[in-house]
Amino acid sequence: MSAPLPLRNIAIIAHVDHGKTTLVDQLFRQSGTFRDNQRVEERAMDSNDLEKERGITILAKPTSIEWNGYRINIVDTPGHADFGAEVERILSMVDGVILLVDSSEGAMPQTKFVTGKALGLGLKPIVVVNKIDRPDGRHAEVLDEVFDLFVSLDANDEQLDFPTLYASGRNGYASEDPDAREGTLTPLFEKIIEHVPAPEADVDGPFKFLVTLLDRDNFLGRILTGKVQSGRIKLNDQIRALDNEGNVVETGRASKLLAFHGLDRIPVEEAKAGDIISIAGLTTATVSNTIADPTVTEPLQAQPIDPPTLSMRFAVNDSPMAGREGSKVTSRMIRDRLEREAETNVAIRVTESADKDSFEVAGRGELQLGVVIETMRREGFELGISRPRVLFGEDENGKKTEPYETVVIDVDEEFSGTVVEKMAIRKGEMTDMRPSGGGKTRITFLAPSRGLIGYHGEFLSDTRGTGIMNRLFDSYGPHKGKIEGRKNGVLISNGAGEANAYALGPLEERGILFVGVGEPLYEGMIIGENAKPEDLEVNPMKSKQLTNFRSTGKDDAIRLTPPRVMTLEQAIAYIDDDEMVEVTPKSIRLRKAMLDPNERKKASRKKDAA
Repeated sequence: MSAPLPLRNIAIIAHVDHGKTTLVDQLFRQSGTFRDNQRVEERAMDSNDLEKERGITILAKPTSIEWNGYRINIVDTPGHADFGAEVERILSMVDGVILLVDSSEGAMPQTKFVTGKALGLGLKPIVVVNKIDRPDGRHAEVLDEVFDLFVSLDANDEQLDFPTLYASGRNGYASEDPDAREGTLTPLFEKIIEHVPAPEADVDGPFKFLVTLLDRDNFLGRILTGKVQSGRIKLNDQIRALDNEGNVVETGRASKLLAFHGLDRIPVEEAKAGDIISIAGLTTATVSNTIADPTVTEPLQAQPIDPPTLSMRFAVNDSPMAGREGSKVTSRMIRDRLEREAETNVAIRVTESADKDSFEVAGRGELQLGVVIETMRREGFELGISRPRVLFGEDENGKKTEPYETVVIDVDEEFSGTVVEKMAIRKGEMTDMRPSGGGKTRITFLAPSRGLIGYHGEFLSDTRGTGIMNRLFDSYGPHKGKIEGRKNGVLISNGAGEANAYALGPLEERGILFVGVGEPLYEGMIIGENAKPEDLEVNPMKSKQLTNFRSTGKDDAIRLTPPRVMTLEQAIAYIDDDEMVEVTPKSIRLRKAMLDPNERKKASRKKDAA
């Protein structure tokens, strides 16, 4: 074994919004990666537009800083369960983790998910209690929660003896003293050097590299990122890719080697064991393949990826307004784009329907698939999206099973009764309920994923926007039977034209409108929610019959309530099985899957007969 390199590979893991990306910004600044006068955006690691808008990390990104003669490779990982496939693979690249926990919120479901994966791989965490300056901080209880979490995840004695720091990522200080309110991040740098082992680097062995991340570049083609497990690689060396069974996927040359420096990828001539690098030059190798010297026949052990639990149908937009707002509308374009997505995002599975006009896209959750749809509409695609449905399984006795999720809900005490009642209707079982301070209650449920589809909007209404819900895939369990869906019917336009105030005024009394005056409508489009359970066909284009005694002047006096405008996720969660969301670069419309009312009646009669 060669001498250890002055190198440390770490991942930062945490729940959504506990401050990972902000902390990495400060590590950049204090290590001198950014010049003092360099203008850098806040949360520089969240480079993707959707990440900036939503304030979440979607794509895992490696980066590298130098401090006191050491090179520290840091990977900022997603904190949301839907992007868990990223987290699992990243952890096999690093030798230690920083577990970041909010000083008020404490250990959350996603913390449990990523920490469990890290402990299972034998990684030893450094625990950083972040946002220590929060007025509602409770660092001592949070530390107890973290210890209890480690015990419940079967951590060994070495992992339980974790070093702890108290920090404020935003203000750029860390200390062993919980009362510190100033300083620098030097204590954190020192803990990384002291507690994270140097990579076990067999520099003299044959070259082996496990592909952990995959992305595309217009000039270089496929870029495969991972850690060099053994040996060395030079530019233009012969390499080959092996799958998990040891079969040769392809052979080629390393046409480009890239290392990380700050936020940039820089070309290098050579890399050796322990380095995290990117390789270009292969055309079919993918995540979890081993890239190796042509003499190697045994692949490296790859982390299995949890299966998808949810699917949606992506169809060609066949509404009367198709092709008006987007430039990419054909099934061939949609298929090529989804295949490209599945190639770089291994948690997604795409299958084509028999009619070739739609595709079943399976993933880990509504947010993950919502991000794919949002990305596509920004690229100019028009799509018809179905209601999400869960993917059922079978147990060893041939009985139907379905995915269950752990749901942790923080609400004001006054709303806890409503939440418990609503979750019971959705077949959720309460496993824990305790006060969490400040008049709030934390309730934990085990609930079938099927029952949670579409609940988030209702939950926010029930808790007046103050509730926080976190979900995490738990396991497959017995099928829970029928779960009640949406209670209200919808208002459906019975023709095409523009909505006008004269017609919408009386319709407001029937329910809640989703469209405003002047919006273009078509037959079968959903324009509002009915206050009653049944669907109702209405005419939102009806105008006043003008005579000598009637003028249009009074129409101006009609005061309408602003329509309810839904985001993409809200629209997908709202629709029923016989409805679709029409997604274009400019609009999100709700519609019936069958636009013709007679076709809908026939289908409804068939369903009732069945």
